[in-house]
Amino acid sequence: MRSTVLPSLTVLIAATVVPLSAQVFEVGFHGGVSRLSSRNIGSIPGATAGDPRSDVELKDGWRFGVRATLNSGRFTGYEFGYAYNRTKLLIAGQDSGGMAIHQGLFNYMLYATPEGTRIRPFVTGGGNFSNFIPPGASVTSGGGDNKFGFNYGGGVKVIVTDSWLFRVDVRRYESGKPFDLVGADGRLKQLEISAGVSFYLH
Repeated sequence: MRSTVLPSLTVLIAATVVPLSAQVFEVGFHGGVSRLSSRNIGSIPGATAGDPRSDVELKDGWRFGVRATLNSGRFTGYEFGYAYNRTKLLIAGQDSGGMAIHQGLFNYMLYATPEGTRIRPFVTGGGNFSNFIPPGASVTSGGGDNKFGFNYGGGVKVIVTDSWLFRVDVRRYESGKPFDLVGADGRLKQLEISAGVSFYLH
């Protein structure tokens, strides 16, 4: 039994730790869910702050986007990204229409295993902006409200072929609440849970 277990462990360790060809640059797509907390963003203009009949909230939704990563060191890298988030605006609990949140980010990446390893858990953090587009407006018309913030989280990348990898991300975004409504306080908090594929060069 012992003679069987030791070779098996050796094969497992080699598959997960021994470096493969290094993935220096990555670009890929992801999709997932967007969960919002502290979702009350204030009250409609002219209303009394805190009156539930005038509460304005954002609803949970979905997202998709693109990320580009430059792995500058064996355990480090930098990531740029864009994501389109879809949510709904609720006024006094009533659906007032769908709206978009456009996000851009720049993050620092720190990996638990060296560049080229088949399985690469990571943590990440950085800055981002969010452009909130109310119902009936569009980003091209300039009707959005920009808020800056920060994000942090982690995930894992798994190399599946010589050119493709699969990744899972869980991230928390925090920014100011949009539209400068009456009674708005605190930060809007967004949780991303996503999965995607990336093409990498080595």
